[in-house]
Amino acid sequence: MSKVVIIGAGASGLITAIYARKNHHEVLVLEKNDSLGKKILKTGNGKCNYWNSDQSIDHYHSRNKKILETIINDKNQKEVLSFFSSIGIVPKIKNGYYYPNSQQASSIKDALVLEAKLVGVEFLCDMEVIDLEKKDHQFVITTNQEKILADKVVLATGSYAGLKEKTNGYDLALKFKHTIIPVLPSLVQLKAEEKFLKDWSGIRSEAKIRLYENDKFIKEETGEIQLTDYGISGICTFNLSPIITRGLYDKKREHVIIDFLPIVNTKSIEDLISWIENRNLLVQNRNLFELFEGILNNKLVKVILNRCHMSQKKHWNNLNQKEKYEFAKNLKYFHLDIIGTNSYAKAQVCSGGIPLDEINPNTFESKKESHLYFVGEILDVDGECGGYNLSFAWISGMECGRNL
Repeated sequence: MSKVVIIGAGASGLITAIYARKNHHEVLVLEKNDSLGKKILKTGNGKCNYWNSDQSIDHYHSRNKKILETIINDKNQKEVLSFFSSIGIVPKIKNGYYYPNSQQASSIKDALVLEAKLVGVEFLCDMEVIDLEKKDHQFVITTNQEKILADKVVLATGSYAGLKEKTNGYDLALKFKHTIIPVLPSLVQLKAEEKFLKDWSGIRSEAKIRLYENDKFIKEETGEIQLTDYGISGICTFNLSPIITRGLYDKKREHVIIDFLPIVNTKSIEDLISWIENRNLLVQNRNLFELFEGILNNKLVKVILNRCHMSQKKHWNNLNQKEKYEFAKNLKYFHLDIIGTNSYAKAQVCSGGIPLDEINPNTFESKKESHLYFVGEILDVDGECGGYNLSFAWISGMECGRNL
């Protein structure tokens, strides 16, 4: 039996601790906060979307997707669901998204903490790890309160996401000669620089967003978009953000084309003009603003009209062909340059971290230092919205804990 110290009591740290203790190790978890699993409580808008039935590798980002495919396998997926059933979680499944039936994130956190305590895991809160070194085949962990010895150490320190101050987990990894792929905000709001942003702030709209990098189409997402005084937000925006943040870091130009009328199935601007013509015949004697009453948010129509330098009192029939084209283009192909993202504190997760080719994917042990392990967000894996980041936390912690 080895003494295992896990640094971090988040999602990956808690499940690692449970499996390590069941594997007959002495397990101590150090948490710098005053309570356990704080970040779990914030997931899924407080409901905790802890899993997704569609575990396609396409929903994940990593520099080593081939390695990641071996980790997100059928066996591990079934084991995760079996584990949560065994600790009393009854899922509420909606469109493949798993939530606890209670609709409370605290149910997931409390079930994990209870199971860990029942199997004999020990916890110490308010314990910030300041340094980690290895002497005579044993790890020496220096905290803000005392020094602790360990035979094996698991870094489950997470990323910078949601934090005002950066975690030092990456610094600890660097001491053992690991590489750190630049850690950037992911699942985060996007910034633009336009005078009209304050005018559309607060609007929520169904939209299709197409991402272009150096004018090359990359990916599209459909869903609710939130228009803000700094740019755009919402799930479909978040799912594009990992590509955008990495692109901006690499000095690439990033812009999106927003389709504010995804309900209108047209293949060209000319088709959309014909659709508007038909609507104008159907609901007569309306000005441009009134023509879209009940279809688009009033504030958004005003923004589009202002962008086209048109009065909202003007009628469709009074527009020339060039004006009709410009108006239709901004309804269906609204161009927005992306200049940045919100801070780490606003991000749900981060991209980057320790490359997967620097660990053993079966045990999550470092290839550079024996008996040192990494799980969860500290690794170069991040997923889309929909439970994918927690999915990787569970799988990585489970595999690490049972193979220590």
